[in-house]
Amino acid sequence: MKNILTEIESRAMELLLHGDDPVLEILREQLRVSKVITREFTGVGFFTYFKVPENTKRIEGNKSFKFGDVEAEIEGLKDGAGFLLHVEKGALDVLEGYSYDESWPSDIRTFKVSYIHGPGRDISSLRKKWSGD
Repeated sequence: MKNILTEIESRAMELLLHGDDPVLEILREQLRVSKVITREFTGVGFFTYFKVPENTKRIEGNKSFKFGDVEAEIEGLKDGAGFLLHVEKGALDVLEGYSYDESWPSDIRTFKVSYIHGPGRDISSLRKKWSGD
């Protein structure tokens, strides 16, 4: 089991954690020091589990939430894929990748990752995920 991200996981995480926000900044730091502990394939996607060292800063209030405004065009998937990032008790927990009722390709060579709503993202709506508003 490799403890590093695949190319598509890395690109999805880059977009998921991009932005000028203290929560995203903490999650980026967690990603830098975390390890992939396991990867589970479901047939229509995957779950990649992270281990963040205990001494790494957590999100204030140890909040749990998930968000995902990133999608991918993947060779072999007619309808593409989406990604959700799960945060548990203030720390990165799981990156979920999923297709839309298609089998997940066993070997991804060609893909394009982007935001669901165009070239930018709506940080204010994302903040609602972790602020509880």
